[in-house]
Amino acid sequence: MNLDNWIKNNTYHHSNFADIKKLVDAKEKANLSISLCIPTLNEERTIGKEIVIFVSELKTRYPLLDEIAVIDSGSEDRTLEVASNFGADTYLSADILPEEGFKRGKGENLWKAIYQLKGDIIVYIDADIKNVHPRFVYGLLGPLIQRPEVSYVKAFYDRPLAFSNNIRSSGGGRVTELLTRPLFSMFFPELTAIMQPLSGEFAVRRGVLESIPFPVGYGVETGQLIDVYRAHGLSTFAQTDLDKRVHRNQETLDLGRMSFGILQTFFKRLKEENILHWEGELHTVHRQFQAQHKEYKITEYNIQEDERPPMISIEQYRKSRGYTA
Repeated sequence: MNLDNWIKNNTYHHSNFADIKKLVDAKEKANLSISLCIPTLNEERTIGKEIVIFVSELKTRYPLLDEIAVIDSGSEDRTLEVASNFGADTYLSADILPEEGFKRGKGENLWKAIYQLKGDIIVYIDADIKNVHPRFVYGLLGPLIQRPEVSYVKAFYDRPLAFSNNIRSSGGGRVTELLTRPLFSMFFPELTAIMQPLSGEFAVRRGVLESIPFPVGYGVETGQLIDVYRAHGLSTFAQTDLDKRVHRNQETLDLGRMSFGILQTFFKRLKEENILHWEGELHTVHRQFQAQHKEYKITEYNIQEDERPPMISIEQYRKSRGYTA
C-alpha cells in the first residue's frame, strides 16, 4: 500500500467532526450504539472532570454516547466514588467474568469492557488527561460513523509533559520513537503510518475487538495494532489528530519497564508469524540499576506479559451476545 495515499485518505483532524449533531444523526441512521470505556487505577484527581464533560456534552446535550463506564483495577483512592457521583457506570474489573479470574493491568480492563459494555463501537479514553475535551471522543468516532469500511481509529496529538504545576512545551512519545517505531520499521513497515501507536485513546468496532487477544500489561496497544493489521490490513485503520494531550510525566526507569513488556508482546508475534525463530522461552526478568554515592544496586522486576484470548472464544460472552455454538 502507498503510505502517502493512506495518510492522505485515512488521517483526520478532530475539527472534521465538530458538528456533533451531524454525527448523532449519522449514528442513528446507521443504527449504531456506542460505549465509552475509561480504564482506571487511582485516578481520583482527573476522573471527575472527564466524566462531567463526557456526560454533559456527549450524552445529555448530544446523545452520541449510549453508555459511559469506568472499569477499575482496584483503586485505593476515591476513583469509583467520584466517577459514580458524576454519572458514570462503575465496575471493578475483578467482578466482571469472575470465572475467568482477574489479572492486574490496563489490558485486562479493556478486555473485560468488551463483555460488560453493550455498544457496537467501544471508544477507550485514558483517565489521566488534564486537558480533556469532547474532541477526544467525537474525533475518534467520526471516521467509524462516516466510513463503514473503517474499523479501528487511533488518536495522535502533541504530548507536552506535566511536571508538578508546570508544563513542558515538547516531549512525550519517547517509547514510540525509541522502540516501537523502529521495530515497526523493521518488521511491519506499513504500521509506521500510525503516528502514535501507543496512544491510549482509540475506538474500535466490536467485531474486531472480540476477535483479537489482549495482552493485559504494557503490550496491549502494540499487540492490538499488529493483530488487527495481520487480520485486516492497513486499510481498516484511520487516525485522528486531537491537537494536544497534557498528561503526567513518567520517569525513564518506568519507561524501561514498559519497553520490556512491549518487547515480549512484539517478539511473541514475530514467532507466531515465523519471522524470527528461537528455542525456549523469553526471559521475563528485567534488571535496572540505581547508584547512590558509591553503592550500586540492581533491581529486578519480573514482568510477564500475560494475554487474554479473543473474547469471542469465551463461552459466557457468546451466550450473552446470543451467538450460536
